[in-house]
Parts: sequence; C-alpha cells; structure tokens
Amino acid sequence: MTQEMSAPQPSFFLGFDGGGTKTECALMDAAGRVVARAAAGPSNPLRTGYTRAWFALSEAADAVLARHKLRAGDIRGVCAGLGGAGRAATARRVAAFLGRSYPNARVRVTSDLEIAFEAAFGRGEGIVLLAGTGSAAFGRDANGRTARAGGRGPWFSDEGSAFDIGRRAVKAVALAEERRGPSTALASRLFPALQTRGWDSLAEHIAKNPDDVFPKVFPLVAQLADEEDAVSRLILSAAAADLAELAQTVVVELGWQDRDFPLAKIGGVHGRSVFFDHSIEAELNRRLPRSQEIPVVISPAEAAAGMAARLEDAKGNAA
Repeated sequence: MTQEMSAPQPSFFLGFDGGGTKTECALMDAAGRVVARAAAGPSNPLRTGYTRAWFALSEAADAVLARHKLRAGDIRGVCAGLGGAGRAATARRVAAFLGRSYPNARVRVTSDLEIAFEAAFGRGEGIVLLAGTGSAAFGRDANGRTARAGGRGPWFSDEGSAFDIGRRAVKAVALAEERRGPSTALASRLFPALQTRGWDSLAEHIAKNPDDVFPKVFPLVAQLADEEDAVSRLILSAAAADLAELAQTVVVELGWQDRDFPLAKIGGVHGRSVFFDHSIEAELNRRLPRSQEIPVVISPAEAAAGMAARLEDAKGNAA
C-alpha cells in the first residue's frame, strides 16, 4: 500500500522598500514573477518610530497576501530595505519583528540604499544616486568595495532631498514675508498646499512630525520651478548641486575619476520637474563627465523580493 504524498507547499517571497514617506511591497512567486504590489505609509523606524513602521510593513504585506489568498506561513523569504536600517541595531529589531510575522521565512533587513543598488546593478558595479525623502549616494566596484555619502538624517545630512528642498522653501517664504528675501510665488501657495492656516499652525505640524510637512512641499517647488518662479529655481539648483556632490564624493572614494562608470538615479524627486531634472543632469555632467546614466527597469521593492528568493536558494544549497 503506497502512502499518498502531500502536495508541496507554495513558496512566495516578500520584498519591502521603506522610507520616510511610503512603503512599497512586492510579492514574488517561486518562478521569480512579481505577482502583486502594494503601498502603505512610511516605515523608516528612526523617523516614524517602530510602531508606525510595523503598521506600514504589515499593511502593505497584508494587501499583497490577500490578493492571492495567502497566509503568512506561505512566505519563505523576506527582504526589507528600509531607511535607517543601515544601523545594525535597527536592522536586528526589524528582523525580529518580521521573523515573528513570517515564521517559515528566512529574513534579511538591510538599507534602502542596498536594494536601490540591487535594482539598478544587481551584482555588478556602479553608483546609485538615491533622492526621495532623504538622499544618499552609494557605490560598489567589481571587487565588492563600497562607498557612500549622505543618508544620515535630515538635521545634518540628506542634502538635495525632498525634506531638504521643502525646508528651504519654507524658509524662503518666511524671508520673503519679512522682506529679507526676494518675493516668490511660494508665498501664496505654501499654506494651501499644506492645508494649514498660517505660521502657528505650520509650526505645530512641524513640531509634531516634520516628515509630514517638508517633503510635501517639494511637489509645489517642482511645479513652480517649471513655471519659472525664480526662488523655486534657486532652491532646486542648489539641491541639484548637492546631489551631484554626493555622487562625486563616492566617485573619489572608489577612485573612479579617470574611468567611465555607470550611474543610476532612483527616488521620488526624479522625474517631477523638467527644470530640476535638467539641473541635476547638468551638475552631473559638469562634475562627473565620465558617468554614464543607465535606466532602472525594476523597482527597489522588486529587487528586494528577488533578494528574498535568494535567501531560500542559499538555504537549499546549504542543506
């Protein structure tokens, strides 16, 4: 009498890309196909707090699992690339949470820079210029040597990011109102865009959570720059120079000044303003004439899902 063999359990993998503004989640099947995507709120634990990060990660994952009627136990690998997770203590704490949430999965938590690099270059070499709520440049050469610049938080780093641009714009409006700076179309548009009644209300919002204020100003600056507002253009020109400087720092660290190298741009500030995009391109061409921009064809969340699948492959090879 032969014993009927049980059907193999399905294998799925989750990839997360979490920052200070939003979280993206990709669900990948065993064949390497991304079968569902979802988004939720911010999940950089150092900017939003761990509780809010847990909720965002869970909300995004629950959405993709529900579409395929999957359970947490069907997940065999999880990779989360989060802002702030470059710190070992933060990565361990997030990994513990994901390990409890997906008991059958191998879990890896890394920085958003690493999954952005994976999306652009896989296991190759190059430099990625990441600019969203925060900003940083990260590079890796063919020998695995890495270098980075920026990405240390909004108060003394993240130059050229949406947060930084928004902060500069709010300051420009204050200076214009006090007649200490040039007039700008930002002055009449700032408070309506943020749905605040004035400076007192804005100050309360900033004190409560600056990430809910400054990054949201960036789209307005981008729009007004394309409408030829001089102050908005000055802000974005300075931001473009800062971003190019981040990339230049990594080039020098890797010793690539005298060779061609690929460069990829990823993040929410890219593609929002013709003026800003042209300014970034001009600064990169001036500072890094040997850089060769490449298109990024998959999202960092998809790249993270692929990294999660490799965790399962490594387990199988080690068995």
